[in-house]
Amino acid sequence: MTVYFIGAGPGAADLITVRGARILAASRVCLYAGSLVPVELLAECPEGARLVDTADLDIEQITAELFRAHAEGHDVARLHSGDPSVFSAVNEQMKRLDEAGIPYEVVPGVPAFAAAAAALKRELTVPTVGQTVILTRIAQRATAMPEGEDLATLGRSGALIVLHLAARYVDRVVAELLPHYGADCPTAVVAMASRPDEIILRGPLDSIAGQVKEAGVIRTAVIMVGRTLGAEQFRDSHLYAVGRDRGACGS
Repeated sequence: MTVYFIGAGPGAADLITVRGARILAASRVCLYAGSLVPVELLAECPEGARLVDTADLDIEQITAELFRAHAEGHDVARLHSGDPSVFSAVNEQMKRLDEAGIPYEVVPGVPAFAAAAAALKRELTVPTVGQTVILTRIAQRATAMPEGEDLATLGRSGALIVLHLAARYVDRVVAELLPHYGADCPTAVVAMASRPDEIILRGPLDSIAGQVKEAGVIRTAVIMVGRTLGAEQFRDSHLYAVGRDRGACGS
């Protein structure tokens, strides 16, 4: 058997990858976070599959389900919202599987920040304006941030910052980024990206906190702050430039 850590995407059921959907349809056990993974995806599971909502389970209970499936010889589709590579808590699960000698694979998915950018109809990297994207969060009730990864430090770069798990603390986000980005810096908040109840908020940095509170956004949202969000004057990319020598190696 194999445990498949599958990125279920940001919310819309049809944003799971073809590979992820194929594995889900063939797995006799499916573990999913009921609060984050769209219930429509569960319809892809084979008839009679064991479905386990992990929303209220701790790591040892989740691991026990994986071990049980292994003992029974069943493949497991372990659905995680977004993409497993960021803020997914797969590391501690994979560590326990390694220790037990249980095989697993990781299937990437559409991350929340990509769905948010799509909703905004924005490329996050713009030639001559910004070529760096920082994915981060803030320390609050969850795990503390490592030294040097606080917003005040990251903000000095001026790069586009994408914050996960921070909508509840938008006042703090604004206060820490204002000195580096300025009150007029383009800012956006996208909640429930790709879902029918998607919420998109745009405005300068000094106005976004009020919009977030008025809209009642407290979870399942990403905050984006950076000049590329409002870029209108920029040079065309070298990739499709008319004068580019497309026969030159490495160009």
